Amino acid sequence: MPKRSPDRKIEDNCPKRLCLHPPDRLSSLSDELILRTLSYLPVSELVVCERLSHRLKGLAKDSQLWKSAYYNQFVRPRASRIPGLRGGELSARSLFYSSKISKWLEDDHLVKRGRATNWKRQFKLRHNWSRGNCKVSETQVAERPSAPPLLVQLHEGVVVTVDSVDGLRAWQMKGAHNQLASMALICNEIPSGKIFGPSSLAIDPSNSTLEKIDIAIGFTDGRFGIYRLSINERIFVHNYTHVPSSNGTVSAVAYASPYLLTMTESQLLSLYRFENMADDSLGNATFAPPTLLSSLKSHTAWPPLCLTIRASSSNILASIAYAMPTYLAGWSVGLQELRLTSEGNILESRLCSALNQGFAPLSTPDPAPSPDPRTPSPRRRGVDPAMLAPSTKPTSLSYNHPYLLAAHPDNTLTLYMVTSNAQDLSIGTGNRLWGHTSSVSGAYVGDRGKAVSVSAQGNELRVWELEGGTSSIASRRRIAAGATSVQVRPENRDIGSHALDHSLTEAIGHGLRIGLTTGLSSGEIATNKGWVAFDEEKVIVLGEKIHGTQTLIVYDFT
Repeated sequence: MPKRSPDRKIEDNCPKRLCLHPPDRLSSLSDELILRTLSYLPVSELVVCERLSHRLKGLAKDSQLWKSAYYNQFVRPRASRIPGLRGGELSARSLFYSSKISKWLEDDHLVKRGRATNWKRQFKLRHNWSRGNCKVSETQVAERPSAPPLLVQLHEGVVVTVDSVDGLRAWQMKGAHNQLASMALICNEIPSGKIFGPSSLAIDPSNSTLEKIDIAIGFTDGRFGIYRLSINERIFVHNYTHVPSSNGTVSAVAYASPYLLTMTESQLLSLYRFENMADDSLGNATFAPPTLLSSLKSHTAWPPLCLTIRASSSNILASIAYAMPTYLAGWSVGLQELRLTSEGNILESRLCSALNQGFAPLSTPDPAPSPDPRTPSPRRRGVDPAMLAPSTKPTSLSYNHPYLLAAHPDNTLTLYMVTSNAQDLSIGTGNRLWGHTSSVSGAYVGDRGKAVSVSAQGNELRVWELEGGTSSIASRRRIAAGATSVQVRPENRDIGSHALDHSLTEAIGHGLRIGLTTGLSSGEIATNKGWVAFDEEKVIVLGEKIHGTQTLIVYDFT
């Protein structure tokens, strides 16, 4: 083929080659304009932008972007269910996001403690809770069962356990689940050195911090003791032990310094107040004996019990929620309140019950368990819920005003809304919660209406969103449709077959867990011990293996 002449004019009729690299007009924009553009993107595309360049990675992680996404995804739907904010232009303006607002609907816990909030992490955490996505691990706390049984409490990622064999111990649930401290529970005043078995355990939520945890323990001989855990020093400090009582075992205890509420086996409710509790930073002080403010004898309060102490600016409320047997109506629930002034003077004592809320008589057979959570609830089948009210004794009670949650052996829970004000104390009509496929052994309700329940076999865990209760038609519809809970099972699942929003999974990244990502088989846990608790990041369940080993099963939603 002859060579072309350099000066030969070549006429090319082919179209010009397209430019593979269009001009970069985005880089010339200011950060403010790019942030404004990113604010219109959904979460799935927002995280994809983090992978495009170093500059976009930093801008796409902007706190205000994720704060807005958190509000629109989780806060605004909650606000839309509040009566008085639905419909009309006023409600639309009221629910519009503003970057100047940092506290919405009791979400102020996200901006406390003087530190910046990682809103992307909070979005991811809240998303995992709403979908039941987490990983599971376990920590052995006892080689064999103890008598009385092992007691457990959770506070800010620290688990406190106590039993008659290993004494008082604390475990850090972050990281490797290491043991923080331990103390043997030996009474030095008795020559025989007898160890009194602990029968109840409580943590003071009002006075406990990230550095210290105040603890109250009740014993089988009627004693109760006050202890403090210094997390930084990794030690327990003993502050006080009360003398034995002839009223029997302290079956339940609540502690909110300086008040202590106890319930004994003989159904004696007692309220104490400690004086002159000044101590050093480690809690090294021996408290003086407390003052008995009130003592009430009950003939209708039966376990399971739940004691609480709530403090306000004007008074103190000490409450006990209890199971109550009746002659013709089976088992019901009751609530008693002691209202005191801030100085400790008793103003009044009030009680109420759910006795007249349609409980079935003792002769009525228990409703058959639903074999499948997809089975329509009685509300959807046109059955009167009052006719299915349980006559059997509840397996657990949890009270966090205004939510009173009872678990039952017939695979269901009952939610009661409590009204407590200066004029009235009442328990609303119980509403059945459906979803479990086996007997519910334990349930715990926390702040903002979030609750967790666990089955007796320990292989079924459900997370409930009870906010709004049954005050509106929409809330009752959500309960009847079974849309108030999500289920988490301790088993591995195939990521490709999981029905999670694929775009959001890809967007937030590989950090999202699909189901439970460790190989904990449900057959390894023989029974659940009926204790379950949670904080912002984790759910912890006390379980017992087939050969008797007791473990803490940790569900991590981070």
